[in-house]
Amino acid sequence: MGPSVHRSGRTLVAAGDLLRALAAPVRIAIVLELRVADRCVHELVDALGVAQPLISQHLRVLKSAGVVRGERHGREVVYRLVDEHLSHIVVDAVAHAEEG
Repeated sequence: MGPSVHRSGRTLVAAGDLLRALAAPVRIAIVLELRVADRCVHELVDALGVAQPLISQHLRVLKSAGVVRGERHGREVVYRLVDEHLSHIVVDAVAHAEEG
């Protein structure tokens, strides 16, 4: 194994924080929705059938983990994924679960 296998403790902690932020069914569902298109809270509420306060709480977790970014458009905030890598983690995990 080459030197790229060794990562700093800070990097591993950050990766763990990211995986923890993704480790909730509703947050996984939010990421899958945002892969398709940017969404505002009420669109996520409608798509996922989850109460608005809960969606907002999960979005806060994803936002603080750097998974999603919110942008104000008038009275609404539109959420988008920060980058594609994050959605691949979720898609791969879902695909793996479906295989089992």
